[in-house]
Amino acid sequence: MALDALFPADLEPVREAARRALGTIRQADSTTRAGKNFLHDAKRTEAGRDLPSYYLVYFLLVDLLGFTDLGQSEKIAWSVPIDFKGEAFLVEHRKFGLGLFARNPSTQEGDAKQIVVRIRKAVKAARPYFDWLASEAVVRSQVNIRNNSAPLFGRYEFLLASYRTKQGEAERRKDERIVEKGKTKHGTWTSVTYPTYQLRREGSWLALSAIEAFFSWSEHVLIHLAVLSRKITSANEVAHLAEASWAAKFGAAIGLTDPVAKLHYDRMATIRQDLRNYVAHGSFGKQGEAFSFHSGAGAVPVLLPHKRGSNRFTLGHGLEFDAEEAFSAIDRFISFLWSGDRAPARLYIQESYLPVILPYATNGMYAQAMTSIEEMETFISHLSEEVDRSANMDW
Repeated sequence: MALDALFPADLEPVREAARRALGTIRQADSTTRAGKNFLHDAKRTEAGRDLPSYYLVYFLLVDLLGFTDLGQSEKIAWSVPIDFKGEAFLVEHRKFGLGLFARNPSTQEGDAKQIVVRIRKAVKAARPYFDWLASEAVVRSQVNIRNNSAPLFGRYEFLLASYRTKQGEAERRKDERIVEKGKTKHGTWTSVTYPTYQLRREGSWLALSAIEAFFSWSEHVLIHLAVLSRKITSANEVAHLAEASWAAKFGAAIGLTDPVAKLHYDRMATIRQDLRNYVAHGSFGKQGEAFSFHSGAGAVPVLLPHKRGSNRFTLGHGLEFDAEEAFSAIDRFISFLWSGDRAPARLYIQESYLPVILPYATNGMYAQAMTSIEEMETFISHLSEEVDRSANMDW
């Protein structure tokens, strides 16, 4: 169904306000002065560089106010001829951006500035319409989901490599001592420091940051995987899952019925609870981790070792923990994530940089692509070509 058929009556005043804001700008017609080859010879004005975003201008002129779009042509996505003071101008989205084009910019720049001012005012007046348009697209799930998987994983790899570099330096310098001596009026002093102590502490900070980065990546990936696997198919489901816990995302994308999946889930949940969440909550935690109770033995941590069970990741004194064990569990989880029938998804989510196109979750295109590595490679190649053609406006 066309959106115009769904246009709510209470937005009609918005349409009228946008028309008034345009003033004397109207759809070009047979009475508009234009040269014989105006459509091909019109040149870009400087004023046009201040137009609002191309999609807002298109929605304003074509969708809301019914101006004619001449359609696509070489290196042009859309073209709307307008009339201002009886003279023809073009509002076009070309390969090098949206612009306002005139027969002779050197003499028409003043009019072009007035047109841009009026279009900007009309766009501002039309804001309620744009909000409605976006909400309707979400309701109908006619949306793409941005794919940031590669840069998010790159952040994790960078921090992990930085941690290991720091740890390597700490190991090389473990026997190093720095001795400093000096004198004061009260006598001499000697200071001994061990660089490896500070290096290992900095390595611990980097390890925690890497784990934060891993969970950021995994939350993003699990949502995309749930769509490619057709576990969720609507924009509302995506929005709700984005706000849900990591556990909910894991359940939606992978599920917990498989014992192997449950094992990986338990490991990641432990890391998340005892490391990531502890630091995220100001290093206080939710189980009294920051407390020590008074005793004849002195101050004793409230979270005693016997309460930790088989937990191998729990923070000990300060921010020290077994980082290598945590990263080993993460590596095993990543291998599991991209195994079996989820393997084709890795090519799309982690390597292609393509957005997840929600309608493809319901029309069978992702289902077909997910049947094998070869099918996914073919699908990615085709879709990448379509995206490149669109970006280059090679219609």
